[in-house]
Amino acid sequence: MNRTVVVAAPVAVAVLLVASVGLVSCSKVEPGHVGIKVSNFGSGAGVSDQALGVGYYLTPPGTAIYEYPVYTSTYAWTASKEQSEANEEISFQDKSGLGVSADVSVAYHVEASKAPILFQKYRTDMMGIVAGPLRNAVRNAIVERASAMGVEDIYGPQKAALIAGAQKDVSAYFAPYGLIIDQLYWASNIRLPETILAQINARVANEQQALAAQATVATKEAEARAEVAEAQGHAQATQIEAAALKASPEILRQRAIEKWDGKLPTYVGANAPIPFIGGQ
Repeated sequence: MNRTVVVAAPVAVAVLLVASVGLVSCSKVEPGHVGIKVSNFGSGAGVSDQALGVGYYLTPPGTAIYEYPVYTSTYAWTASKEQSEANEEISFQDKSGLGVSADVSVAYHVEASKAPILFQKYRTDMMGIVAGPLRNAVRNAIVERASAMGVEDIYGPQKAALIAGAQKDVSAYFAPYGLIIDQLYWASNIRLPETILAQINARVANEQQALAAQATVATKEAEARAEVAEAQGHAQATQIEAAALKASPEILRQRAIEKWDGKLPTYVGANAPIPFIGGQ
């Protein structure tokens, strides 16, 4: 009887050890990521304050490791369902309530030391944050800033300022939690109702035509001013020349000599002097 107990005890212990080892698994934190260890059982239940670097870690039952990227990742919320089966375009309104929409892209990364804080805030993986809190924050920032702008400003000269302002707002919101917004940018043209777009295009075409007409008028006026200046210059030169000839008749005689071909006239009046000989 005693021998049976002695033999069975080591076997039972071995079975328990094998069973325990079988319940323990390993999780890997991939390069370019940081890990957050979450325990659901025991005295250490909760989110670890220390981020995990790249490598393998034991994850006993009730323990999981979430990964956040510390390199710059990108995501595009689009109407064309590029990265999701749903239409994720960002819709907003101008100050008059006119509805517009656009595709928006974001580039982001997680500050490694603050990864546990980010997880404690949202309790989900990175794609869950991108699809939920991040998209909501981006949409709200664009909606708030666009509501103070006219549709022509949104579509034209203030388009870049609108998205830059939204990035500033979103960055300030997520910075305390370690989510860094590297860039926020339009991934498509801003989409307007067809009637409004046609009106804007017509106005732009009219403005271009008006500018072309103004340029033509300016050219003609410049040419006219040049002609007037040239005529005035000739008139002034003639006046100066006439005054000089009047004051010095010898100038006229000298010019006549310069133009004479050396031939005397065939017929000369009785009292007319021979040119350059008899005259004074």
